Amino acid sequence: MDHHYDVLIIGAGLSGIGMACRLALACPDKRVAVIERRKAMGGTWDLFRYPGVRSDSDMFTFGFGFRPWNDLKVLADGPSIRQYVIDTAREFHVEDGILFGLRTVGASWSSRERRWTVRARHDDGSARVFTCHFLVGATGYYDYDRGHVPDFPGLADFTGRFIHPQYWPGDLDWQGKRVVVIGSGATAVTLVPALAEKAAHVTMLQRSPGYIFSVPSRDAISAVLLRVLPAKIVYGLARRRNILLQRVLYKSAMRWPSRVRAILLGAVRRQLGNAPIEDFSPDYAPWTQRLCIVPDADLFKTIRGGRASVVTGEVAGFEGRAIRLASGQELEADIVISATGFNLQALGGMRIEVDGVPRDPGKTLTYKGVLLDGIPNLAVLFGYINASWTLKVDLAAQYVCRLLRHMEAEGATMATPRAPENEALDVCILDELRAGYVARGEASMPRQGRSGPWRVSHRYEWDRRTLLEAPLDDPALVLS
Repeated sequence: MDHHYDVLIIGAGLSGIGMACRLALACPDKRVAVIERRKAMGGTWDLFRYPGVRSDSDMFTFGFGFRPWNDLKVLADGPSIRQYVIDTAREFHVEDGILFGLRTVGASWSSRERRWTVRARHDDGSARVFTCHFLVGATGYYDYDRGHVPDFPGLADFTGRFIHPQYWPGDLDWQGKRVVVIGSGATAVTLVPALAEKAAHVTMLQRSPGYIFSVPSRDAISAVLLRVLPAKIVYGLARRRNILLQRVLYKSAMRWPSRVRAILLGAVRRQLGNAPIEDFSPDYAPWTQRLCIVPDADLFKTIRGGRASVVTGEVAGFEGRAIRLASGQELEADIVISATGFNLQALGGMRIEVDGVPRDPGKTLTYKGVLLDGIPNLAVLFGYINASWTLKVDLAAQYVCRLLRHMEAEGATMATPRAPENEALDVCILDELRAGYVARGEASMPRQGRSGPWRVSHRYEWDRRTLLEAPLDDPALVLS
């Protein structure tokens, strides 16, 4: 064995660094390490390098609760977020505990030894083995190795360049080129205005429209308050305000979907002027898929300026330097970017065993959205689908710290959730989101139960009470 740790965290992105920092604050006596498959911190924000990459949530809620985002920029660019993760790790002295360039391939729990054995590999194939008392999966929920590309007919006949933004080539030159971005999600609406600055023209080709909402790129209210109040108070107020606004918007969309739809489409109509809004009018209710946020209406300004356009249709095939649609329309393209989403993956694809028996996360109930039924001393950090990812992850990290301190006080070395019979439902933890990537990969995600701690909440106020305030003693959580 290479090393033994009290807590081993898989992943050095926002979730993993946040978990490590929470442990440094709440459990400074624990020996902690972070295994990271890449050679740098940042996770998603180190992987994604496409033009204009930025957050799709406001940074006051996307940042850590213990280290606020101290900037007036509402939607931050990828390099700024990556630097924020690095600076946070350094400030809380967790950087030296990160083991880079190691891909975790499997983890086995032994009830006799009361510990996990974790197997990892370097890029050259050499193996490393670690042990720990408690294991935390902070790998996000999608596959880093391959983005999703539909089986487009005739793609092999395309003579231009075809790219998935998850692996953006550093040598790509789109100056004066005709670019088609396939997709309508957060990546597509980010790419279009960024590429249009140099391209001859950019077309966003979508199978169906999504809701797009514009927010100011700079927090003007906080800018005024900074003149009279300390920065810590101002950014704390901005965080609480934005959490409240997120919850109000989501609850309103669930209760009055027609009214919220009218408000969202009315805002689009004002941005587009006399242009038709059919390409921005989804056929689903708001927040059954994620709402796309754009800063300062940059997408709409680009369309109004004639540098970009939106086409709704199905791809029928590729021919030479063109995409043929089912309608018969052809789109000329030198470069095609398939912003068609990603593939879901739990725990970074690593294999899990408990006392020699394989366990599939996709067939396992989640407990309080953090632990897994029948698997001891394992936490999996998942964020929100209807708010900033980090809000839920930070609550979960604090719950893990509470649990570790409680186990130590009780003299327990093992914490195992035990679900009652017939509790499981055949729905995954992302079931409230009707996105394509959920439909494709939901079988790989942990399951939900009918009620209580087995039902995943996407309500911040409820999760805050459950994870931070509710007693840890629970008949469904067996300590031994």
